[in-house]
Amino acid sequence: MTVTIFHNPACGTSRNTLALLREKGLDPVVVEYLKAGWSVPQLQGLLKKGGLTARDILRVRGTPAEDLGLTDPKASDAAILTAMTQHPILVERPIVETDDGVVLARPMERVLALVNPK
Repeated sequence: MTVTIFHNPACGTSRNTLALLREKGLDPVVVEYLKAGWSVPQLQGLLKKGGLTARDILRVRGTPAEDLGLTDPKASDAAILTAMTQHPILVERPIVETDDGVVLARPMERVLALVNPK
């Protein structure tokens, strides 16, 4: 199984999720998204695969989301996604992708649904 974690090493939840994946015997591809950045098609693909919306993965705390008007209910998904490409910190973490789906691993136990399918 291919597992990718979109990871921020400064985030405790992200570090703990990575450790959990490794405890499960997985060797995930680690993408430090603050360095790598995002593209709109990449984000759209993750959202579609995870049944998520741009607002679902929008990080507000510690980001310029409010200053950019992204917390306004009228902010479109397109505006949020564009802002995420310009400010990668706006994406909540960690996001884990496998062949079977995508989860925002907050709480980190959500990842178990992907790596321990029933």
